[in-house]
Amino acid sequence: MVTKPSSRIERRKAELRREIIDTAFACFAEKGYHATGIADIAAELGIGHGTFYRYFENKRDIIDHVIDDLAARIIEALGTDNAPDAADSLEEYRAQVDRIGDALNRIFLEDRRVAQLLLFQATGIDSELTERLYGLLDTADALTAGYLEHGVEHGYLRADLDTVNTARAVTGMLLAAIVHGIRTPDPQAVDDLSHAIRALLIDGVRKH
Repeated sequence: MVTKPSSRIERRKAELRREIIDTAFACFAEKGYHATGIADIAAELGIGHGTFYRYFENKRDIIDHVIDDLAARIIEALGTDNAPDAADSLEEYRAQVDRIGDALNRIFLEDRRVAQLLLFQATGIDSELTERLYGLLDTADALTAGYLEHGVEHGYLRADLDTVNTARAVTGMLLAAIVHGIRTPDPQAVDDLSHAIRALLIDGVRKH
C-alpha cells in the first residue's frame, strides 16, 4: 500500500514534536530550565522560532506535555488486570504487584531525564506547576490506598492495615527508587531494589 501524504505529514509532525522535547530536555539538563531560552532549543535543532511555536506555546508548555504523557502512560499501565479491584487473592495481588512494578520501571527509568526534570527542577519553576505535581502525588497516594483497601475487603491483606498512611509510605518508597535509579543506572541494582519494595508490599501487608 502507498502511504497517504497526510499520514507522512502527521508522522513527521510527531517526529519533530518529539525532537523538540528531546532537545529541550538536553538543554534543561545542561543549562537548567530557567537559563534555557527558546532560542537555545531552536538553535540546537536548526529550526526557526516560528517552527517551535507551531508545536508549543513556550518551554513551560513542554513540561505540561511531558506530565500529560506520563500520566496517560501510568493510567494505561493500571488498567484492566492491574486495576485496584482486579485481584481477589494474595497470589493475584502478588502477580499484579509484579506487573505494575515492571511497568513503572519502564515508564520512569527508560528516559531518566523525565524523572530528573520532574523531581529536581519542575517544583522550582512556578507555583502552578508545583501544585500540579503535588496533585499527582495525592493521586498516587489515593490509587495505592485503593489497592490496599480492596485487599483488606477481600481478606488477603491485614484487617488492621492503615491504608492511607501505608499508601503514602509506598509512594515514598517508589520516589526513592526512582531517585536511586537516576543516580545509579545499574540494571541489576534497579532490579534488586524493585524486588525489595515488592516484597514489602506483599509480606509487610498480607494477612498471616
